[in-house]
Amino acid sequence: MTAPLVAGIAAVAMVTTNGDAPAPQVSIPLWIEMVAVVVASVSGVLTAREKKLDLVGAVCLAVTCSLGGGLLRDMTLQVGNVYILNQPLALPAAILTATVVFIIPSVVERQDRLIAILDIFSVGLYAATGADKALAYGFNPLIGITMGFFTGVGGGMLRDVFLGQTPYIFQRSNFYAVAAIAGAAVYVAFDAAGMSHVTGVVACVAVTMGLRWISLHYNIMSPTEVDLAKMVPHGRRRRRGSDAEDTDQREPAAKPRLDRPDRSSSELANRRRRTLADIDRRREEERREEAVARIKRMRRKRRQRKLDI
Repeated sequence: MTAPLVAGIAAVAMVTTNGDAPAPQVSIPLWIEMVAVVVASVSGVLTAREKKLDLVGAVCLAVTCSLGGGLLRDMTLQVGNVYILNQPLALPAAILTATVVFIIPSVVERQDRLIAILDIFSVGLYAATGADKALAYGFNPLIGITMGFFTGVGGGMLRDVFLGQTPYIFQRSNFYAVAAIAGAAVYVAFDAAGMSHVTGVVACVAVTMGLRWISLHYNIMSPTEVDLAKMVPHGRRRRRGSDAEDTDQREPAAKPRLDRPDRSSSELANRRRRTLADIDRRREEERREEAVARIKRMRRKRRQRKLDI
């Protein structure tokens, strides 16, 4: 009975393994992955220096910025391997970058423009890989776009949460999260059209960087406090059937106003009289208080003279 039992367990394990086998995922060159990790780590450690954190805080923020988005994606999907554990060079690269930049910040001084370009490049690359993993494991396109968004900007979001402030991607700013969402959507569309993974990655990065550049060049900001109802004229909000009735009701009410005094002018006159009366009353009280104080001073002076005598 042992042999058939072992054979049955092996068959079940084989069926389970084959059923969970993912589709081939996009292959990114190792040096490009490490560039993305290093650039995101630089962003984290610079934030740590700005917030006056120590070396431990700088390393934690660097790891969060560079690998937090992928970790958030892997924890959400719960399929396949975890990137931070599967790639042996990712975590050491983030820690080494954080240490060097924290101790020698002059390494990245006057490189703001280059870091900004590489940062948005990393966002586009992360968005493509995040969407690709979700699609490779059979999730629907919406989940693919969401995972691309999490992977692209999740690290920065976790960094701001750790610092106790509103995440930058939720605030009014130039396109950043929007660019990541658009890039992930382009990758999902290319995958649905049967295009190659490399073409999808290039298109995702190009769209992400292009939207970011356009928003910065033309200072396009994400909208806040939008209320479209306020943009519609008041008259157009009413139904056409009630326009004639409203006109008939307003016209008779407007005619009697020509025959009676202006109500607003009379109210202003009454308010002015009440204000002047109140001012006179306060002045009279001040004069009385001053007279009483003068009498008290005179009495104190008389008592003092008697004591002197």
